[in-house]
Amino acid sequence: MHRSCDEFTRASAARSGRATAGDGLPAIEPGMPLPAGTGMTRRSLLLGGAGLALTIFGGRALAPQAFAEGLDAAAAAAPDAPVIVSVFLSGGVDSIALLAPVEDPRYTRALRPSLFVEPAATLPASGTTAMRWHPSAAAFKELHDRGRLTVFPAIGYEHANGSHFTSRHFYEVGATDPDSATGWLGRYLDIVGEDHNPVQGFTVGPTLSPSLASARVAVAAAEAPQAYDFVSPGIEGGPFKDELVRGHAAIGRLTSTDPVLGPARAMHRDAADLRAALSAPLPGTSVSYPAGRLGQRLRDVVRLLAAGLPIRCATVDATADFDTHAGQRDTFTEQIAEAGAALAAFQADLESRPGLADRVLTIAWSEFGRRPEENGSAGTDHGAGGVGFLLGTRVRGGWVGEFPGLSRLDVEGNLLPTSDFRALYASVIEQWMGQDAAQVIPEAARFQRYALLR
Repeated sequence: MHRSCDEFTRASAARSGRATAGDGLPAIEPGMPLPAGTGMTRRSLLLGGAGLALTIFGGRALAPQAFAEGLDAAAAAAPDAPVIVSVFLSGGVDSIALLAPVEDPRYTRALRPSLFVEPAATLPASGTTAMRWHPSAAAFKELHDRGRLTVFPAIGYEHANGSHFTSRHFYEVGATDPDSATGWLGRYLDIVGEDHNPVQGFTVGPTLSPSLASARVAVAAAEAPQAYDFVSPGIEGGPFKDELVRGHAAIGRLTSTDPVLGPARAMHRDAADLRAALSAPLPGTSVSYPAGRLGQRLRDVVRLLAAGLPIRCATVDATADFDTHAGQRDTFTEQIAEAGAALAAFQADLESRPGLADRVLTIAWSEFGRRPEENGSAGTDHGAGGVGFLLGTRVRGGWVGEFPGLSRLDVEGNLLPTSDFRALYASVIEQWMGQDAAQVIPEAARFQRYALLR
């Protein structure tokens, strides 16, 4: 039976349920960092029949009319702006299972009694004979073969931290700094973003991704962006619904110095403005996505972009569980097949819409890899040297960094990283976003730049 470690379970529950970036989050255990964005000001706008909401974080006062005007101005100013999508594959993907090092003499059944994959059952990987894809990774292979996927087979950082919570925090803030309070994408938006465009940094999910935590501009999160609406019991549509909407807008236009009524009325106006901005139905899709939350959320990202919303950065948590300490074989097979299918459908959907795919670059990442040696429960424990991906029509494809081999490991017996996540971020910021990485990534000059685009 598959089992996750207690820390991963606590961290996932905290981030997805009782703690949002705006609510503040106590340390899960002493010494673990608070997520970026803890303590951010938030305003929740109820917009759906099942308690769905858009939650706006940060930014300045979001003056009533500026909200809608900000969306319109941002869309008009940057219709072709580059977009980055961050996909978190939570739990720690086993890079050795995904890309079997078939030519390494230490990759044997002695190392992995139940997790060893016979080379004959694996799938060939373009550009190398040293590694081969897991049998369930056909979607990853197809993207890579087409030059749509760049693979980082051992990405990470020196002296890797084995805590889910801490290592994820480092990736989210773009530095190995437990005290950083803003995310790397949030800092980018603070440079190029608008005060009153909360969808410029957008999490499709119930809580804001800490990587979007900003210091200056507004960002937002919503679980179901296709369901924005006002609801009232017994009023489904027609003239009564129209009056309900007009009433919300009218309430929002009233002013008050009362510390309760004033913000409440402003929220009504913001909600009315948002509904007006999103009144047109979101475009549909002809692409078939796999069942599951990742496919659903990635489909929503494409539909929002296709509708012309001025999104610059979007984040999605796969809510997978790659933390496979026990019974890994079946769980990994299912999870990696779903992740690959969702990413492939997302890319196909983007490419089916003229002009959109060339604007979107996707980073898929996990907080660390797994230990090379199988444990006593037919699983793997926390390691280093994880796997990462860059997806899009303009990526160079191929590989960044080599597989480090199983004969020379770190002091903990884990894979040595051959690429650094901060170098990846710095390269993306400069080559894709057109900004100086030194403004976003601490000590950016320390890290090499990878040639990522063609």
